[in-house]
Amino acid sequence: MEINLQALEKLAVPDLETAINELIKNDFSKLVQLLYRIDVSEAKLKNILQEHPNEDAGKLIAQVVLERLAATKKAREMFSQKNDTNSSTTHTNQSTKEIDSEERL
Repeated sequence: MEINLQALEKLAVPDLETAINELIKNDFSKLVQLLYRIDVSEAKLKNILQEHPNEDAGKLIAQVVLERLAATKKAREMFSQKNDTNSSTTHTNQSTKEIDSEERL
């Protein structure tokens, strides 16, 4: 199964777990590369896997991946809202400066 970042975000949880288990078995380096791109904390992941040695690793990794994707999405939304606010503030400031210039004439 070919998996990239965009496809990963669209997978249902059971499909994500299956994909991760396939990567564990067939292409571990690709899994590591994917986790790096998503910016999953290696220490957090290692800790979770050690704390739950009898659980499905694919399921545990999928949970961490989903948490990270949710945090990334939230950060993007906050940044986007901040930029929207800044651009409207900039526009308002420019309009105010134009009015001030006109009043001086």
